[in-house]
Amino acid sequence: MKKFFELLNDELMAGRDVTMVSVTASSGSTPRGAGARMIVGEKGRIYGTIGGGAVEYLCQQKAQEVLKTKKSFNESYMLRQNQVQDLGMICGGDVACFFQYISGQDEKIKEMVKFVLDGFEKDEDIWMIMDITDGDKPSMGIVRGDGKKSGDEYPKQVLEHLDRKSRKYKLDSSVYFIEKINQNSKVYIFGGGHVAQQLVPTLHRIGFNCIVLEDREDFSKKELFQGVVSTRIVDMEDLSDLCEEISENDYICIMTRGHKDDYIIQRQVLKTPARYIGVIGSRRKTAGVMEKLRNDGYNDKDLARITAPIGIPLDAETPAEIAISIAGQLINERAKDRHEDN
Repeated sequence: MKKFFELLNDELMAGRDVTMVSVTASSGSTPRGAGARMIVGEKGRIYGTIGGGAVEYLCQQKAQEVLKTKKSFNESYMLRQNQVQDLGMICGGDVACFFQYISGQDEKIKEMVKFVLDGFEKDEDIWMIMDITDGDKPSMGIVRGDGKKSGDEYPKQVLEHLDRKSRKYKLDSSVYFIEKINQNSKVYIFGGGHVAQQLVPTLHRIGFNCIVLEDREDFSKKELFQGVVSTRIVDMEDLSDLCEEISENDYICIMTRGHKDDYIIQRQVLKTPARYIGVIGSRRKTAGVMEKLRNDGYNDKDLARITAPIGIPLDAETPAEIAISIAGQLINERAKDRHEDN
């Protein structure tokens, strides 16, 4: 999403008009869900996708028409079986899109886009609110986790719906689309071995912010982890300060060099509100560690927070393959918060 706004900023700073096409609702097996979007200019799609195929092609054509009429509007595609065949789509389902005209001369929008990019640089929570009520003058506003706002103002009732989910919200005669476009969340990776060295760049490419924790200097060098936010030398026996900074938005991946360290870390991070705790290792190893944690006073509900072995089921052997398995699981976990029925 950061790249999306960087390119949008480039177009606006060059004084070029664009159309932003946003998926505001979807059902069935459509290729992209609510929040998917693309930028379309005079010569066609600039960046982003709403799923590809015939629908995306039709949306590009409509988006170019918007540049001529300068009028924003909603469009729904009801992809029943015969329509799926007519459009040449493989998958069915319904999708609603909002076509928003954005003028390259709109200074307010330019300021708002820069405000968004500043939020990305600071890794702030960022919400985008769009008034998608049909009309010639759609509005858009940004709210950041630091409490700052840019763009148009919205009623208190709308602002009360700022959470992790993308949604439509109706208030009186207006319809709003609310989306969290950046979440201040981190992946804490304990252990800087071969799997971690493959996992960090894999997660970085799909928008996760990674921090590597190690007690060995040779395995905490930042150059080993392409795209890492930071590496830290820590005392695995005492993670109290670190645990205080871990929030309910954060993920934890434990992949140290041995059972003992894995157990020591799990015993401490179970006290944090982390949304995900995954541990590498065999099922037999996991069973032994779980028993020790029970002896420490943790109950079945506590232990259910731990995913072990970590990763989605794949016949993975190499560090790169294991990294893909773990990344897949984190994608699934992140996606739980992305949408709700509209």
